[in-house]
Amino acid sequence: MLDVTGPLVSAETVAANLEAIQTTDTEYRLLEVNVQKGTYESSHIPGAVSLDWQRDLRDTRTFDILSPAALSSLLGDCGVTRETTIILYGDFFNWFAAHAYWLLRYYRHENVLLLDGGRKYWLENEFPTTDAVPAVPNCEYHTPDPDESIRARRGEVEAAVESGGCLLDARAPPEYRGEILAPPGWNEGVQRGGHIPGAVNKPCRDTIQSDRRFRSREDLATLFENYSTDEQLIVYCRVGERSALVWMALAEILGYENVAYYYGSFVEWGNTVGLPVESATSADLR
Repeated sequence: MLDVTGPLVSAETVAANLEAIQTTDTEYRLLEVNVQKGTYESSHIPGAVSLDWQRDLRDTRTFDILSPAALSSLLGDCGVTRETTIILYGDFFNWFAAHAYWLLRYYRHENVLLLDGGRKYWLENEFPTTDAVPAVPNCEYHTPDPDESIRARRGEVEAAVESGGCLLDARAPPEYRGEILAPPGWNEGVQRGGHIPGAVNKPCRDTIQSDRRFRSREDLATLFENYSTDEQLIVYCRVGERSALVWMALAEILGYENVAYYYGSFVEWGNTVGLPVESATSADLR
């Protein structure tokens, strides 16, 4: 087994153990999670299996998360069992890989790691890559009932707004303020700018360093020092990918006990008739 403590595994550790990790047995499985077409095909870590966030990790009809049956089929096709240690990584600052991490935790997969720094860090440090697609075994995977304590649904968010509960918005400040609807170059997906009333802006970029690895545990503790480890926190962003990084920092790295991930995020909230939206000035970024 890898000598790893916590939810993160370094690129250096994966590279040093790559011969054992990239085998086609079921002890380990590398999963590359991307949103850009052709990324995996151009190069990837030897032994990695490709997952497309839009196609593979959500229900394309309901836009909800995968059902237990769908996840069972997906992971079985990837050569994963309930005992497999899954190592996730991807493009875009590990946004979508972090979402996959949360999804696996939601469905109670125990052995899951996020490759710190993601695909970009691996490439920049010239660790091994290939364009060969591995032939992995087909396995039976049985997904259990989910852990609902780490998911916030719209009704719970509405209740938090009414009660003054703590909501953390992981988007960039211009999105939070309502100046733009999405990051430049991305399909907006929402009709209104602004944020959920009472939410505090905690951009996901603040949780990571310039090389895309997470900040130290001490730095993260300082970033979230205004929140107690046992209070109920709800994190969200636009489509749920960036808030997964903030959820990981709080729940998995710092050990906060009551952090829920609002999967619907601002695409659901901002497009729902009758739900309130606030805009903000720089003075509101606290």
